[in-house]
Amino acid sequence: MSVVKSIELVLPKDAVYLAGSSIKGQVVLTLNSTLVDPIVKVELVGRGYVEWNEEIGASRDYSRDVICNNKADYVHKTKTFPVEDNWLSAGSRTFDFHFNLPPRLPSTFTSKIGHVFYFVQASCLGREHILAKKRRYLLVQGTSSDFHAENPLQNPLFVEAEKKISYNCCSQGTICLQIQMEKNTFTPGERVIFTTEINNQTSKCIRTVIFALYAHVQYEGFTPNAERRSRVDSSELLRQEANTQITPFNTTKIVSTFHLPPVLSVSGGTQDSEIMNTHYELVSTVHLPWSLTSIKVKVPIIITRAPVDSDTCGLLDGSSVTMSLDHQN
Repeated sequence: MSVVKSIELVLPKDAVYLAGSSIKGQVVLTLNSTLVDPIVKVELVGRGYVEWNEEIGASRDYSRDVICNNKADYVHKTKTFPVEDNWLSAGSRTFDFHFNLPPRLPSTFTSKIGHVFYFVQASCLGREHILAKKRRYLLVQGTSSDFHAENPLQNPLFVEAEKKISYNCCSQGTICLQIQMEKNTFTPGERVIFTTEINNQTSKCIRTVIFALYAHVQYEGFTPNAERRSRVDSSELLRQEANTQITPFNTTKIVSTFHLPPVLSVSGGTQDSEIMNTHYELVSTVHLPWSLTSIKVKVPIIITRAPVDSDTCGLLDGSSVTMSLDHQN
């Protein structure tokens, strides 16, 4: 029978930690029998890693795939708990701990190419052998170095696209697509409200309008020969489809709302720009199957987050959090 019955980590459930905030928790160690010269410790670790295959020499007579990768270490802290008289008797005991996250960190992130992850790990060692360990992954929201708190000077945004449409051999018309927003800078968890106006100057009916929020991530890596490479990958974060009847020679307005996830990579480059940086785009699309074409309007979206200050504890509600970006062809 093992000396250690169990080791557990007690942390707030579904918590989202803001970069620069404190992580407070407990290690609960339960022993079946006395343990001499124990080492009980807890670690905070944050890392990032990207990897993809890339074809080299495609324009020549030969080509080959090479692996491009990169990594970053964001935080690694260790706390070793003092043990009186260098022995622990059978039973349970609790060790309190707290760590301060660095003020500039990328957000928790995962995709098929890249990962940014954070975890707290508790372990118990006896005579240099690991007897038990427990790991809990954390949700961390990165902050923006150039954050400007709720900027009242943000101007309403207006983007428009117009396209001439040919159909039924010789018939022609135009469709005008517009997006209006009060602002285009948001924080994770906010609501994105926008109005789409479709002016249908054709003799056909428009039945479907699709709205989507995309994340465009640029990954930075190196070949085995230390040659720098980059790769851009796009993912659909949120999507809505409006089934409507926009009759010929008519104009329709659609008001839509996206609820942003509570954890998102901030826009542009922060410390995570060593291995990746992210940009966001809101896209409205009208598909026109009777003309084998479509019309799109694209609006840049900026995701930002205030650094921790004396007015915030830095611990956010992260219930039902999912942050997974899957590659879209």
